[in-house]
Amino acid sequence: MEYAVQIEDVSKVFKLYHENVKSLKEKVLFFRKRGYEEFRALEGVSVDVEAGETLGIIGRNGSGKSTLLKCITKILYPTTGRITTSGSIAALLELGAGFQPDLTGRENIYLNASILGFSKKEVDRRFDEIVAFSELERFIDNHVRNYSSGMYIRLGFAIAINVDPDILIIDEVLAVGDEAFQRKCLDRIEEIQSAGKTIIFVTHNVDITKEICTRVVMLEGGRIVKEGPPREVVSYYHQAMESADEGGERGNRRILVTGIELVGAGGAASTAFETGESMTVRVSFRAEEPVPDPVFGISIEDYRGFTVYGTNTRLKGIELGVAQGEGVVEFSMKSLPMLEGRYFVSVAIHSRDEQVVYHWLDKHIYFDMRSQASDAGLLYIPCEITVRPGAGGAA
Repeated sequence: MEYAVQIEDVSKVFKLYHENVKSLKEKVLFFRKRGYEEFRALEGVSVDVEAGETLGIIGRNGSGKSTLLKCITKILYPTTGRITTSGSIAALLELGAGFQPDLTGRENIYLNASILGFSKKEVDRRFDEIVAFSELERFIDNHVRNYSSGMYIRLGFAIAINVDPDILIIDEVLAVGDEAFQRKCLDRIEEIQSAGKTIIFVTHNVDITKEICTRVVMLEGGRIVKEGPPREVVSYYHQAMESADEGGERGNRRILVTGIELVGAGGAASTAFETGESMTVRVSFRAEEPVPDPVFGISIEDYRGFTVYGTNTRLKGIELGVAQGEGVVEFSMKSLPMLEGRYFVSVAIHSRDEQVVYHWLDKHIYFDMRSQASDAGLLYIPCEITVRPGAGGAA
């Protein structure tokens, strides 16, 4: 079996110094007496990446994902263990990494490509394609210090994917781009996969790994705690992060949301549903004083923040009159059309003209969808495919 990357028992230790000196004299005199502690960013990591495979690496902040990528690309070197790579590598790591702010976008294209081992003649041949993909034609001769974060990402990704590497390494940076550019990048990643290239992909939007990765590993505390098919590992990750996905809240609290429950068909609260099942969002509230004509609403968003569904009492033509004391509003959905993934529910209570927010809980509760369907996308739409013989009579 041919491997593009082999990571063998890799550990990376950093020294965290505790300096308590107040002058240059003390710094010199006590240079060798500085205390430090060891921080083990990676511990005994072993994983082989097959040529042509797309490997996803997930984990919470500080789990060692970026450190591992920097070791693969030789920005850092392991304290112990060994990493072997086969073929050219293009890496898109931190925002703006590898760019020289005092050079123009044009000059940085040649600089970055040369660092990746490509000649000026090769870059000349690919230059127009790089600029077109980045959509920065108007700004390509401006200094990159004047670029926005989105422009940095567009240029960096355009360089990385157009120099035709054997191994493409991407660290979270796609989260900076807008929706259209993210989709464009994902389409390009699919083309790279079809060409048999190897991709190592790090992201906090773990559900996207189910869309593009063939295998996923999860890091925790610098160690691999789970490895396997994307759906299996992502499910394990969600279980481990159950308490970490809460959003914010705002409002004057004249009406207060006192509880939110997701109720399944059997009447029991749940955070796991199957495609096609019913779900009721039960919102309990308390009006601290009489409030005329409030509007109650919910929205369901996917892991990228896209609104899958939203509604409220005003859109449904319901007038609540004066809210006072305690009460319950239920939003009953007879059939959930979403495919597998994690979804977040927001609840809002506001005035009919939307000028006054009484209480808004953003992404306050989540649920996981399970699906037997193998279709792609967000929603399950029943579809039958019929193949008819062509004009020549052959099927």
